[in-house]
Amino acid sequence: MKIVIAPDSFKGSLTSIEVTNIIETAIFAVNPNYSVIKKPMADGGEGTIDALLSTTKGERINLKCTGPLGETVETYYAIVGNTAIIECANIAGLTQVPPSKRNPDVTTTYGIGEAILDALDKGCQSFIIGLGGSATNDGGLGMLLALGMRAYDDRDERVGIFGKDLLNVRRVDLANLDPRLQHIQIQVASDVHNPLCGERGASAVYGPQKGATPEQIQSYDNALRRFATLVESHIDRQVQHIPGAGAAGGLGFALLALGAEIDSGAALIATKMHIEQAIKQADLVITGEGQSDEQTLYGKAPGYIATLANKYKVPAILISGSIYDVEKLQKVFAGCFAIPNRPLTLAESMKEAESLLYLQAKQVINLVSTVIESGSIPNEKRE
Repeated sequence: MKIVIAPDSFKGSLTSIEVTNIIETAIFAVNPNYSVIKKPMADGGEGTIDALLSTTKGERINLKCTGPLGETVETYYAIVGNTAIIECANIAGLTQVPPSKRNPDVTTTYGIGEAILDALDKGCQSFIIGLGGSATNDGGLGMLLALGMRAYDDRDERVGIFGKDLLNVRRVDLANLDPRLQHIQIQVASDVHNPLCGERGASAVYGPQKGATPEQIQSYDNALRRFATLVESHIDRQVQHIPGAGAAGGLGFALLALGAEIDSGAALIATKMHIEQAIKQADLVITGEGQSDEQTLYGKAPGYIATLANKYKVPAILISGSIYDVEKLQKVFAGCFAIPNRPLTLAESMKEAESLLYLQAKQVINLVSTVIESGSIPNEKRE
């Protein structure tokens, strides 16, 4: 039997690579003769680079750049061929900022711009930028400043790189943007469909988790709209209303202004990893994530994997840390399994995630194997 393992991470517990390896171990414990293809997934958020590097011949590039709080951080991006893969969560990520310090006034996307420049210096001509897990709400101001834009306040003095500086921007000058930006392709991996501003915008929807107060949310919404209008006057097109412009605190908008295209993170990563070809030849697909619910069906990695599996009539099994909305999930998954095997708190489940996942995966594979051996279903992919 050919089995494709393509889970997302169990955030806070296990990376997608760890999840994949644990499920593989469970499969071989049941039957060491099964054929396993490992495709650890991501959707543009934390773990995207590592997932891609695990299945592609890419290079990890170490980098010192500006972190979310303006400090110098040691991080990395990847180069596959002539494509740079940059992960926002690695450079301006929410997990890099202690909860007590989360405040959009003091965070910046400047390091994203530094990473782009470093990749340009290395000859990269295309970029994949994952926008999940950001700590920022600066509309990409920091990134654009790093790339050469200039921004001024009402006294015509140049502003700084942080979110609080966005509130003071009254004029922008894009003439000094790095000219190499005109000759590259940028694909944004994001499953956020929010516009830049308004009640569904970056500030209103995602600001609170980044430490924004109700007063800050309104101030930033106004500032983002003003900033976007200034930028759009230079590029001669409107992008602030495009779905995804509000991703990563408006970083999506800034990338769109540079000519980027926003794609489903899961679909983009799956394409780069040639997952569809693997699923097409499989007898079974196993995916999962930390928590699954109805939202899993709308752009998240497991939902996208299930869609591909259904396309080729390959059963897809979901194994997750917790599961809600089972009846809705069962419309695309052949089976849905949560890993807790007894009453456990969230903290206990996360602490024991490795052993719980192994035991549940082993149970699932044992069931599948028993059904196959009984002759109830053929041990080959149905046409």
